[in-house]
Amino acid sequence: MPTRHDPGVTFRTIIEPFRIHAVEPLVMTTPEQRQQAVREAGYNLFSLHSRAVLIDLLTDSGTGAMSSEQWAGLQRGDESYAGSPSWHRFLEAVQELFPFAHVIPTHQGRAAEKILFTALCGPGQIVPNNTHFDTTRANIEAIGAEAVDLPCVEAGDPSGVHPFKGNIDLDRLDALLRDRAASIPAVMVTVTNNSGGGQPVSLTNLRAARDICSRHDVPLFLDACRFAENAWFIREREDGQSQRDVREIVREMASLADGMTMSAKKDGLANIGGWLALNDADLAARCRNLLILTEGFPTYGGLAGRDLEAIAQGLHEVVEHDYLRYRIRSTAYLGDALVELGIPIVRPTGGHAVYIDARAMLPHIPALQYPGQALAVALYEVGGVRGCEIGSVMFGRHPDGSESAAPMELVRLAIPRRTYTQSHIDYVIEVCAEVARDREALRGYRIVSEPPALRHFTARFEPIA
Repeated sequence: MPTRHDPGVTFRTIIEPFRIHAVEPLVMTTPEQRQQAVREAGYNLFSLHSRAVLIDLLTDSGTGAMSSEQWAGLQRGDESYAGSPSWHRFLEAVQELFPFAHVIPTHQGRAAEKILFTALCGPGQIVPNNTHFDTTRANIEAIGAEAVDLPCVEAGDPSGVHPFKGNIDLDRLDALLRDRAASIPAVMVTVTNNSGGGQPVSLTNLRAARDICSRHDVPLFLDACRFAENAWFIREREDGQSQRDVREIVREMASLADGMTMSAKKDGLANIGGWLALNDADLAARCRNLLILTEGFPTYGGLAGRDLEAIAQGLHEVVEHDYLRYRIRSTAYLGDALVELGIPIVRPTGGHAVYIDARAMLPHIPALQYPGQALAVALYEVGGVRGCEIGSVMFGRHPDGSESAAPMELVRLAIPRRTYTQSHIDYVIEVCAEVARDREALRGYRIVSEPPALRHFTARFEPIA
């Protein structure tokens, strides 16, 4: 009897490649209860009590379900302060996919970013990226450096279908390095490109970026949070890659970089954790010193041994083809349904999320009245679905305090891994359809209080009458 799904046989039904071993209840609420809850939260969905949320698509970070083998690993976790067996299992699992010389564990990805940029950057310097995500940008700007986005031209058209809209613009990268290489301590490429709609980066693009960086003697780093999903897209969409094992593609991606930051809360299939990996021994030494000051000893880095075990097992599971086939196809299921309803999304569908184009859906709401926030609040009030604004709330405020419209006004519906079933997603589709029917009645928001950085997490809003 075959033990794996035969990809040559195609059925219409998307089947989860796992059985459900445990369940947790969802709390059903009424529209009136949700309207009160979001009003009390200052119309900021991050401030909601999660028990007031029915389907939580705020983020895929740390919200997935762990496997039985991962739970077994928690029992095996060794909590020795230094050099535990759990650390060595974690190290082996990371280096099997990412053979960098130095691996530095952290409690999550933003800690790896903080340590790397503190050790690498200074005021007046520039870090280019295909598109920085929020914490990456904030950590760069916090030390006085500048985060510069260089998305490919195709990324600027949300509805345009291109297989690798996450690519970095090679011509602009080359020009920037030619003019400013002395001020650029590193180039980053985010795989997949979260801020750009969860879009993948091709191997061809990565190879070319590597060549450009080598020519200008500037290191290249990966923000590799969703490396497995990116590798699957390469396998599915890039010429000459369809017969390769995902593990092999991941190792080639790693070979093109000088280091990486990682949140294991995404494609580590864990609820917490991350790491920084490097080849440069001197830079690694500086980073370890910062780690000891802020995170912990270099063989645990702010993580319990049981967390190291969960990540190690998650790295084995996330590159399984059956899992990735299900993961990418089930996300596309939601995207395809919204397109059929006439709801504009970033196309093609990304790996971890569907991004609704709020600017196209709500053209009557100006960018600085935050159409993405208006749409996200409406999805919650109507159906208890919590998404995340990725637009002018998240990216419109600059370090000098000024504000401008973001390149795109999106609402991200991020799907936690191995958590929701097809019926949950069918419900989300119905909620989106209901909100779309009444879209012209939606109004914008104004910010009534905000912090100086990463304002989307804690700002408070009020609707504009």
